[in-house]
Amino acid sequence: MFNTRRSIRKYKDKQIEKGKIDLIIENTLFSPTSKNRRPWEFIVVKDKDSIDSISKVRAMGSAFLKGAPCVILVIGDPTTSEVWIEDTSIAAYAIQLAAHEQGLGTCWVQIRLREHDGDLTASDYLKEKFGIPGHMEVACAIGIGYPDEEKAPHELTEELLSKVHYENY
Repeated sequence: MFNTRRSIRKYKDKQIEKGKIDLIIENTLFSPTSKNRRPWEFIVVKDKDSIDSISKVRAMGSAFLKGAPCVILVIGDPTTSEVWIEDTSIAAYAIQLAAHEQGLGTCWVQIRLREHDGDLTASDYLKEKFGIPGHMEVACAIGIGYPDEEKAPHELTEELLSKVHYENY
């Protein structure tokens, strides 16, 4: 299953059933976190105008979100855990795997440490748009939808296998 999960940036104009979104969120809420602190929160966005504003979060790399019927913002609380970045990253991947299992495509857009424009970070832009508390940080946005493109599965190559070491480097 892992080799068939690909980043999908083109989505069919088809709404995602509520049960599928609920299952994705339920699975994500059980993702592991350091010391079980759960420093993440999520905003599920299905409103087209709101998704349009998310698609403008970065000058490059986020425009494809406009075509997604759903975007999930993954938000971290640095005051809850010093490893909130790692915990939100695990949750983001859980979203992608749960969506893939439902026959949906996803693509991740980095928000943390990215600019919206010269005056505003991407995270601050989304905080303003969605009423996210100031101490929180938006880690990423994940577009979700029925794929409108096909990509071949990843192949297990010698180059990939060379990244694995046993007992020592």
